[in-house]
Amino acid sequence: MSVLVTGGAGYIGSHMVWALVDAGEDVVVVDRLSTGFEWAVAPEARFIRADIADTAALGAVIRDHGVDAIIHFAGSVVVPESVSDPLGYYHNNTVNSLGLIRTAVETGVPHLVFSSTAAVYGTPATDAPVSETAALAPESPYGVSKLMTELMLRDAAAAHDLRYAALRYFNVAGADPRGRTGQSTRGATHLIKAATEAALGKRGHIDVFGTDYPTRDGTCVRDYIHVTDLVAAHLRALAHLRGGGDSLVANCGYGRGYSVLDVLDAVRRAHGADFDIRMAGRRPGDAVSVVADATRAREILGWVPEHDDLDGIVESALAWEAGLTRRNRI
Repeated sequence: MSVLVTGGAGYIGSHMVWALVDAGEDVVVVDRLSTGFEWAVAPEARFIRADIADTAALGAVIRDHGVDAIIHFAGSVVVPESVSDPLGYYHNNTVNSLGLIRTAVETGVPHLVFSSTAAVYGTPATDAPVSETAALAPESPYGVSKLMTELMLRDAAAAHDLRYAALRYFNVAGADPRGRTGQSTRGATHLIKAATEAALGKRGHIDVFGTDYPTRDGTCVRDYIHVTDLVAAHLRALAHLRGGGDSLVANCGYGRGYSVLDVLDAVRRAHGADFDIRMAGRRPGDAVSVVADATRAREILGWVPEHDDLDGIVESALAWEAGLTRRNRI
């Protein structure tokens, strides 16, 4: 049997593919390469360039490769872009996920792990870590598009022989400790990626969007999780489903928050020099502070993070960015 990874040439998806290969899984990747790179895919995996919107091609992949589980990463992820292009996000994230879920049901795939997001919470009512039972109040079309997919999975699982895990990511960063893959998308908006580019001179400066939030230093606060720990949670979720476990929704984060300025200080420490940081106005769709309560993932999935260290996360991201420069890949 095989695991199908949609969006497996992208940032998180490529880490997932390497982790599955390391675990001895047979892996097939479907990616249209809009933001991903074929070279980032583990060579042991079978790569198929296709769009998940092409459900006929998707169904053929599932049948031809004996797929018994899907890990679904394909989608658009930039919050401000979703505000300016909501229909594009609903199409790519929600409509295409609908087609994927329908195809999984029609082809008899019993297990699906979905890449969801903490954006489904919006800004929580308190500064306490947010649990999966918190109110769902997304503040951007991106968050809404992911929540809609969660709801489709819930209802499909109730009606069909399908069990799923929806993992709500907090802020993913860092790179593979073995240097095999990392965040490589040109123009990516993730804070740590953008900051390491600025530190290495690939960007002229970095903007801090909003300095008047009701936080310790006026900038947004997020829970940063190393991508290696995140994909480990996916492996645990897959094992949970294959072992007969019930469908579940689980947060993936460490339970502590860092402000934008905290992160930029960490990049300064790792780089050993200053770089151009500019203050700017708030961006639409940004929540004030979101920190995870990941008790459910720890207790039900047996997930044990191993890279809970902001400086370590930043150092791995900076090392990957420097390697991209040396290889002239982007």
